[in-house]
Amino acid sequence: MSVETSFESPVLVDVHGQVAVITLNRPARRNAIDAATCRALRAAIDRLEQDESLAVGILCGAGPVFCAGMDLLAFANGEAEEILFGPGHFAGLVSRERKRPLIAAVQGAALAGGFELALACDMIIAAPGSQFGLPEAKRGLIAGAGGAFRLGQRLPPAIAREMVLTGDPVPAERALQLGLINRIVPAEDVLKEALDLAGRIAANAPLSLACGLQLVNAAAVPDESRLWAENDRLLRGIIASADAQEGAAAFAQKRAPQWQGR
Repeated sequence: MSVETSFESPVLVDVHGQVAVITLNRPARRNAIDAATCRALRAAIDRLEQDESLAVGILCGAGPVFCAGMDLLAFANGEAEEILFGPGHFAGLVSRERKRPLIAAVQGAALAGGFELALACDMIIAAPGSQFGLPEAKRGLIAGAGGAFRLGQRLPPAIAREMVLTGDPVPAERALQLGLINRIVPAEDVLKEALDLAGRIAANAPLSLACGLQLVNAAAVPDESRLWAENDRLLRGIIASADAQEGAAAFAQKRAPQWQGR
C-alpha cells in the first residue's frame, strides 16, 4: 500500500495493488463537499482513469459518516456553481463517464449528495447501520446531482417518488431489499469486503471491464445527456430561490423553515 496525499487533504488516495482507495477526508464536516473537496475528488478520479496501473476504485469516507452531501456553509458562501456545475457535476464525479469501475464503501449516513455519490458508483458495500436518503426537499432544494432520476431508473416509481418527495432515509437493510446496494457486512469489514470485490474485478481483462461497464450503463440510461440537461435547468432555478436560502439558513440555525414557494 502507498499513501499518495497528505493527511490535511480533503481527499486521500491510497493504492493497494491495482485498486485506488479514495477517501473523503473531512470528518469534522461529515465529509460534506465544498469546492476544495470537489477539486480534490475530481483529481483523484482523473488519476484512477489515467493511471494504467490502476483497474478499480473504492470511494469511502473518513469517520462515522460516508458523506452528508453538499456543504451548506459552502453553498451559502457562493460555492454552489463550482460544486454542482463544474466538470463531472457534483463533486466532479456524478455525471462523469468512466472506464474504471468504482465501488462505494459506506458506513454511517449517505445522505443528499452523499447518497448521490454512492449512486454514481457502480456497486455499494454497506455497514448495517448505514442510511441512504435524499432529504433535499426538507432544505428547499432538489436532488440535483443525479439522485432523483437515478432512483427513478432503479426503483419502482411509487418507491422512488416516496423517497424523493418525503426526503426520508431508508436503512441499509431496506436499501438491500430494493436493490440499491450489493451487500451488507459488519462495519469493520466494509473496506475489506470492497477490496476483495475490487480485487476480483481487477483480475479480469481491462478492455472487458471498460466495455462491459459501458454496455451495462448504456442499458440502464439510454440518454443520460438529456436527463442532465433537464436536471441542470431545474436545479439552477431551485438554488436561486428564496426557499433554498431559507432552507440553508434554517438548517444552520436549527429551526423549522418558513417556506414561501418562491
